[in-house]
Amino acid sequence: MSQEFGGVPIALPRSRSVYAVSVAGVLAFILFYYYYGSILTLSLLFTLLSLGFYYLQDMLLYHPDLPANSRIYVPIPKMHNLPHETINIRTPDKVTLHAFWVSQPKERSKAVPTFVYFHGNAGNMGHRMQNVWGIFNHLHCNILMVDYRGYGFSTGVPSEKGLLTDARAVIDYLYTRNDLDHTQIVLFGRSLGGAVVIDVAADTVYGQKIMCAIVENTFTSIPDMAVELVHPSANLIPKCCFKNKYLSSWKIGKCAVPFLFISGLADNLVPPRMMRTLYMKCGSERKRILEFIGGAHNDTWIMDGYYSGIQQFLSECQSVTTAPLEKPPEKSNVWHEIQDV
Repeated sequence: MSQEFGGVPIALPRSRSVYAVSVAGVLAFILFYYYYGSILTLSLLFTLLSLGFYYLQDMLLYHPDLPANSRIYVPIPKMHNLPHETINIRTPDKVTLHAFWVSQPKERSKAVPTFVYFHGNAGNMGHRMQNVWGIFNHLHCNILMVDYRGYGFSTGVPSEKGLLTDARAVIDYLYTRNDLDHTQIVLFGRSLGGAVVIDVAADTVYGQKIMCAIVENTFTSIPDMAVELVHPSANLIPKCCFKNKYLSSWKIGKCAVPFLFISGLADNLVPPRMMRTLYMKCGSERKRILEFIGGAHNDTWIMDGYYSGIQQFLSECQSVTTAPLEKPPEKSNVWHEIQDV
């Protein structure tokens, strides 16, 4: 906000700007109350607060600008000695997604699994490069890294519908390439990315286009997270009031593809019990949960046994003779004794 002095605009301090807007809002409500009475005034206030809550949810969930400069600087795979190709993927609603194709040597790339990497709600795909290095070198897989709309160099604005559209466009893109095995596509999602993966895996069409799915430290739903992060009374808010829902606990029962759940038991953002709930509700007959005692929300991938646990799961998925995976045991199925390769 600014005020004119001699024709020259002078910026008001931020605190004075907020104060001026607040005073103006109070005066407006006083005048509205004077002319229209208390019932209409309270109705107007409730409507404005509801609309504000609904449309501000995107700002609370999606953080493409954190850390600073995440929209203008995306670390590239070459910085970690990873071969890559920069690609742009066009979605059906004309959004352009920025992505990195990190491929094994030419002949090998056609015989190994291909990971589609869906990251969390902050930063960009370049901030996950160390984990991608581990997948490339320990698991010897191809990786397609992608930034959602509104993240990194991708165009558009993030939303639940938009991110789910992005994920399907990415899979469609992979089917246009002839340098990979289309029967070995693996969806991988951490945190928010896990919710995206679960939605795609539950899709009766796209679920048949992937070999398996891996989710790490993801949540059961956004309404459930509101209860955890805001206040227990948030469970009284109708689900229709949530602009972004990501109802994974409902969708996971529709999933039939092999599923691996990776849970850091030291996660202080997403309660580990949510991962256990998703595992229990998963409709797949081939499912496994991999839990790490010291794993936190963003660094479970550094724990001993992380990559070897994934490798064992992938081997089971690749084997047509392997029996269905075990059901959850009575006690926590901790694989901390498995050493990383």
